Amino acid sequence: MNPFDLSGKKIVVTGASSGIGRQCCISCSQMNAQIILIGRDTKRLQETKSQMVNPDYHAMYSVDINDTEILEQTVNEIKDKIGSVDGIIHCAGISTTLPIKLVTNTKMEEFFKTNVFSAFHLTKLLLKPGGFNKIGGSIIFMSSVMSVVGESGKSLYSMTKGALLSGARSLAIELSRKKIRVNCISPGVVISPMSANAIYSQDPEMLERVTNMHPLGLGNVTDVANGCVYLLSDASKWVTGTNLVIDGGYVAK
Repeated sequence: MNPFDLSGKKIVVTGASSGIGRQCCISCSQMNAQIILIGRDTKRLQETKSQMVNPDYHAMYSVDINDTEILEQTVNEIKDKIGSVDGIIHCAGISTTLPIKLVTNTKMEEFFKTNVFSAFHLTKLLLKPGGFNKIGGSIIFMSSVMSVVGESGKSLYSMTKGALLSGARSLAIELSRKKIRVNCISPGVVISPMSANAIYSQDPEMLERVTNMHPLGLGNVTDVANGCVYLLSDASKWVTGTNLVIDGGYVAK
């Protein structure tokens, strides 16, 4: 028996249209899970779906996760058409490098809304009757190494990722009686569309500095997706309330 097999499991993945979210969909489909893809861009969701094992086996919903009303309608539709789910991977998020003098209240609201509020709102909706498998399951919030270490210009991003980590720990205790595990994954810098658009990627010297901060070099989206497969599978049935750091040695250094 393969303890990492996800056969029979239904997994909701946000941010499924690109980067880590896309790879999580692909990797979980390779382990036989049924995926419910959520993202804003229909075309890119279709691109993700086309790269998955048995594309027609999976469902996709084009929705802005910050639109609470539409998100609730989407969750209700998932319940009606697909049934209860066994897991959530919340990958949707935004990032920036911004000195504190340029951080506005509007910008803070935008980041918390996307990176934190949407994760817990989606979770709350799926925890309502009929949303989550009665035998339990697994919830994963995509945090960041910035949740546990500091870096100049990252205060805005760090505070949202730190909030995810703190919230996940308490939620893990609250949901343990339902056998629902809650964990975070904190990646270092991985090669993805998000990192390609980062300021450091536009400057060869800055990119080299960021790369050298990772003793094993920059990661790939598959490195993070493999961690998600583990936390969704029965291989991690005794793991909850923790933070899985996948960072090529960034934190150790």
